[in-house]
Amino acid sequence: MKKVLIVLCSFLFISSIKAEELSFADKAKSAILMEASTGEIIFEKNSHERLEPASMTKMMSMLLIVESIDKGIINWDDIVTVSENASSMGGSQILLETGEKMSVSDLFKGIAVASGNDAVVAMAEKIAGSEEAFVNMMNKRAKELGLKDTNFKNPHGLDIANHYSSAYDMSIIAKELVKHEEIFKYTSIYEDYLRQNTDRQLWLVNTNKLVRFYDGVDGLKTGYTTDAGYCLTATAKKNGMRIIAVVMGEPDSKIRNAEVTEMLDYAFAQYELEKVLSTDSVLGKQKVEKGSPEFATLIPTTNINLLNKKTEEKKNVTYELHIDKIKAPVKAGDIVGNVEIKDGDKIISKIDVTIKEDIKKNNFISLIYKNLIEMINGDFN
Repeated sequence: MKKVLIVLCSFLFISSIKAEELSFADKAKSAILMEASTGEIIFEKNSHERLEPASMTKMMSMLLIVESIDKGIINWDDIVTVSENASSMGGSQILLETGEKMSVSDLFKGIAVASGNDAVVAMAEKIAGSEEAFVNMMNKRAKELGLKDTNFKNPHGLDIANHYSSAYDMSIIAKELVKHEEIFKYTSIYEDYLRQNTDRQLWLVNTNKLVRFYDGVDGLKTGYTTDAGYCLTATAKKNGMRIIAVVMGEPDSKIRNAEVTEMLDYAFAQYELEKVLSTDSVLGKQKVEKGSPEFATLIPTTNINLLNKKTEEKKNVTYELHIDKIKAPVKAGDIVGNVEIKDGDKIISKIDVTIKEDIKKNNFISLIYKNLIEMINGDFN
């Protein structure tokens, strides 16, 4: 593995603030405040405590839905036939009937806006064949994301033994979910209709009131059960910076919204985002074994940002490339290593690295020609 250490310009800096220096979410059992693109934690309180997540569970369900769409397993306009199991779900629902047919898009709207338990079970069965199989997918995805304090027993979040998560794990699921920009078409809706212009028309009002009352909030998911209390994962974007705030176990919805509002206010007032590298930034060149062309151009798979505290002194940061041996053929978009953004010895971000161009494998004739040219050049040197 190739390792390259490069010093960035001195005007770039990062900072984080220790959790104990701040006091937010006093009434919540746990909380976390994170910047989405860097994953940097601004504030946390009991963030790894295992608690009932209630309907915030549906963030993982929504993640699996959009990932299934990205993979071509399902499409937004696919029609889902509602099972008896799905239509029998209690709690919040969109009043699905057994045998009713509804599009994936409308069911997702029912999940994102109205937190429909019936809608999420219908989608679980559509994707995995059964609710149980879908729950297995949820737990597998949780492990892939490195979540250590999460175990799902259903796709909706109704109270059941051994169904738990944490504020930190919820923020990581949210961080992954907001990478899919299409979800905001649904999570940002404050009010809308299902089955419009029919005798079963249903008015939907978003359970997340901050979508209407906080500038920049465009998601993400509320939750409430008797055991869980009032929960909320909210996300807002201003000036190119996306913040994720999670609270769990709040005593009521007003306090929940007020404490999340205070956290978001602090983040946007005190922090700003600095783009260090973009997806067009060339990190270097890497030789490709039997490749044509012989060298690949290394670029990051996503933009690389730094979270800056507006009042902090500037610091130098570095990035370090870790590139695997590359063998042809290889395509643009293939992962060939990663780049670590470091503040001293501390890794603050790790991003996959790909190549800018497709690299073909040299055929027999081109290899002979290449070797011949090298021999001729060697003779003249």
